[in-house]
Amino acid sequence: MKLWSGRFGKDTDALVNELNASISFDQRLYKEDITGSMAHAAMLADRGIISREDTDAIIQGLRGILADAEAGKIAFTADNEDIHMNVEALLTARIGEAGKRLHTARSRNDQVALDFRMYVREQIPVITGEILGLMEVLCRQAGKYQTAVMPGYTHLQRAQPISFAQHLLAYAAMFRRDVTRLEDCAERLNECPLGSGALAGTTYPIDRHQTAKALGFEAPMGNSLDGVSDRDYALELLSALSILMMHLSRFSEEIILWCSWEFKFIELDDAYATGSSIMPQKKNPDVAELVRGKTGRVYGDLMSLLTVMKGLPLAYNKDMQEDKEPVFDAVDTVEMCLPVFAAMLDTMTVHTDNMRAAAGKGFINATDCADYLTKKGMPFRDAYTVVGQLVAACGQKGKTLEELTLEELREVSDLFESDVYDALNLENCMALRGSYGGPAVSETKRQIEEITAFIKARSK
Repeated sequence: MKLWSGRFGKDTDALVNELNASISFDQRLYKEDITGSMAHAAMLADRGIISREDTDAIIQGLRGILADAEAGKIAFTADNEDIHMNVEALLTARIGEAGKRLHTARSRNDQVALDFRMYVREQIPVITGEILGLMEVLCRQAGKYQTAVMPGYTHLQRAQPISFAQHLLAYAAMFRRDVTRLEDCAERLNECPLGSGALAGTTYPIDRHQTAKALGFEAPMGNSLDGVSDRDYALELLSALSILMMHLSRFSEEIILWCSWEFKFIELDDAYATGSSIMPQKKNPDVAELVRGKTGRVYGDLMSLLTVMKGLPLAYNKDMQEDKEPVFDAVDTVEMCLPVFAAMLDTMTVHTDNMRAAAGKGFINATDCADYLTKKGMPFRDAYTVVGQLVAACGQKGKTLEELTLEELREVSDLFESDVYDALNLENCMALRGSYGGPAVSETKRQIEEITAFIKARSK
C-alpha cells in the first residue's frame, strides 16, 4: 500500500507506477536522505513534538538501514516510488509505530530539496579536488618547458613565439576559474530547505536553525516556497561543469592536433592512446576525443534541466523529478574525465625540437621586427607596413626574416642595424616578452608560483 494511499479508491495503474517511480536513480541519495532524517528526528524530540523514546528508536533504525545500504544488503523497490518512501517503509518495518512519526512536520518536497542540495554540496569538493590535481600536473609540466619555444596561434595561423609552459599555464588559468566558480556555487547553495514542508512551512514548533546547523548549513532558507522549488544550485553546478568541460574540450582539440604527424608536438603514452583494428601504424588520441565528445553530453544535461525549470509555477511540480538524472550524469562524466585527462598529460612526451622547427616558419617574429623599428623612432603603423613589405619579399625569395641580409633589410629602411638579428631571434623574442602574463621565464615562473599557492590553499 502506498504511504499516500488514504485519499485514493483504487490502485495506481502499473504504467503510472513505472512513470512515477524515481527509485532507479534517486536511490543514490540514500545517505543524504537518512542523514537528513536523523537530524529532523533529533529536532522533533528537542522541540517536544515526538517523544525522546521514539526519536531514539528512529535514529537507531536509520543507522541500521544506512549500514545495510552501504553493505549492499538492501534492495530498494519501485513499489515505494522513491528513496524517501523506501527508507520510511524500511524504518517502519523495522521499528514499528515510531517509524510512522518520522515524517511529522516534513514533506517529501523539502526532503528531496534537502537531499539533492546535500548531494551537490558533497560533489563539489570532489570535483574541485580533481581539477586541482590536473592543475598540479600542468604546473609540473610547465616548469619543465619554460624555455621551449613554440608558435602561438590565432585563427590557427602561426602568430607569435611563446613557450610551451605559457600555453599549458593558459589552461591552468581556465581551470582556476572553474574551481572558483564551483566554490561560488557551494557558497550560494549552503542554505537548508528542510522545514519548508510541502510549500508553506508547518504549524509545528520546529527549529529550522537547529536542523540547518546539524546538517552543516549556514542557515535555513528564508522562504518556504523558494525552499522547495529552488534548483538554481543544480543549474549553477551544471553551468560550471559545462564551462569546465568546454575548457577540457578546447585542450583536447589541441592535444589531438599536436599528436598528428602534421604537428607532432607531443606523443601520448601508450597507456593513454588506442590503436586501429585495421591500420597497424595508428596511435589514436582517443582519451582526448572522448573528452571532447562527452562535453556535448554535459551541455545536454544543462539544457535538459534549464528546459524543465523554465515554465514551472511555484512551488513543487513533479517535473522537478527530472532534475536528478542530468546532474548525476554530468557529475559522473566530469569525475570520470578529469583524472584520466590529468594522467594523460602527466605521461605525454613533448617534442620541443618539432615545436621550435614550427616556430621558425610563419614569420612569427614579424611583430618583433616592427617593434625594433618603432624603438628606433619609426611610428608603429609605418613600421608595420615596412615589415609587411619584408614578409612579401621573403615569400618571393624563400627566406625567413632572420635570413635576410642586412643589405636586404636596409633596402626598405636605413634604421636596420646589425643588432636586428638579436631582435629577430625567436628565443630572444620570447624571453623579452616580460610583460605581466607573458611568456618570459620570469613571468611563467610567477604564474606557476601563484597557481601552486592557489592549489596549496585548497589542499589543507
